[in-house]
Amino acid sequence: MSDTPRAFLERLFHAAVAAAHPAGGLPAQLPPPPAAGRILLLAAGKAAGSMAEVAERHYREVHGLEAGRLAGLAVARHGYGRPTQFVRMVEAGHPVPDQAGLDAAAQTLELADAATADDLVLVLMSGGASANWIAPATGITLAEKQAVTRALLRSGAHIGEINTVRKHLSRIKGGRLAARAHPARLLTLAISDVPGDDPAVIGSGPTVPDPTTLADARAVVAKFRLDLPDSVARALNDPANESPKPGDPAFAGSEFRLIARPLDALRAAEALARQAGYECVVLGDQLEGEARDVAQAQAERALALRAEGRKALILSGGELTVTMRGKGRGGPNQEYALALAVALKGVDGIAALAADTDGTDGGAGDASDPAGAYIDSTTLARALALGLDPAAFLADNDSTGFFAGLGDLLVPGPTYTNVNDFRAILVDRP
Repeated sequence: MSDTPRAFLERLFHAAVAAAHPAGGLPAQLPPPPAAGRILLLAAGKAAGSMAEVAERHYREVHGLEAGRLAGLAVARHGYGRPTQFVRMVEAGHPVPDQAGLDAAAQTLELADAATADDLVLVLMSGGASANWIAPATGITLAEKQAVTRALLRSGAHIGEINTVRKHLSRIKGGRLAARAHPARLLTLAISDVPGDDPAVIGSGPTVPDPTTLADARAVVAKFRLDLPDSVARALNDPANESPKPGDPAFAGSEFRLIARPLDALRAAEALARQAGYECVVLGDQLEGEARDVAQAQAERALALRAEGRKALILSGGELTVTMRGKGRGGPNQEYALALAVALKGVDGIAALAADTDGTDGGAGDASDPAGAYIDSTTLARALALGLDPAAFLADNDSTGFFAGLGDLLVPGPTYTNVNDFRAILVDRP
């Protein structure tokens, strides 16, 4: 390997991201235009801009569609928009929704309502859609929905639990967009950002049947002892907010396909590492749990490989969580990296990179937020020389502050895709 460990790990990250970009997998999945009707393109999530850009170009260049036969709206997080001609591009808040997302969701529902049996409603989904398509259930304000989102994000709940609550407080999630588009033909093409690639969890499943119930949502609230507004508690007890279930006629003529998965990204990185002579230990794309706990377990795995004299790469994906106890900044990938550095205790020959494939990990919702962080055997010594106490930063959930001080943040900017966490630990022989 001619690269430094850091450069090589960053190459692995970029290979993983490239494997999940819609430019590669989306065109082959796009159906021909309907014989008589329009294509209504509705996109949401961190890849919404790039997916809409790729799809629009395909229909213009391959099928010669013009304005009038192709229309729609794409909403992505702030900073993730892409240039489009026929499809309107909106940037909105993530992870906490904002007024732009509220307005975009209302317009999306209006477009779905206007679809006829001759039209194709093409839904392009990616992670982040839950925040970008925000249509609160009757009686809930945007401010109250924002409060629920913040409470869920701080609770330590995994993405399935978070989206169970979201689906029962919405007029677009949990299959409701499909109900609004019926009887048009509906095709959803999605990039998965969730462990297990469950269509009902990706973007809170706006176009698929919802197997969860109001009772399930109330159980999540009770489990994490969430302090929610009275209007939200009432909504979770209102049978009118139950979501469409499997067998509902709203899903007749509806189809769902994945165009990119977290495992695709890991496999791309694995292939590159094998070419460089590394044995690959792939722990899977479905890891969940507290970031610092997963870091401890993976540190032990890395130390064992090094003790055996093996040249190896440990790869994993999924979506880790952070239960906020401090007042610092940072997301699960940065907290994982900090906890990993602490657990490895500066042993030689091990370096790691943990980052979110969408280009941002936690943060304030800006496109310039860090995606993750890099560590190696010098991390703790350099921190000590600068007066940075890793344990104190970890206790305050301030991984961004720690790695900013060292210059070890990864800040790639928007990647225009999202297949969740990417973690790579490089183990070289002693």
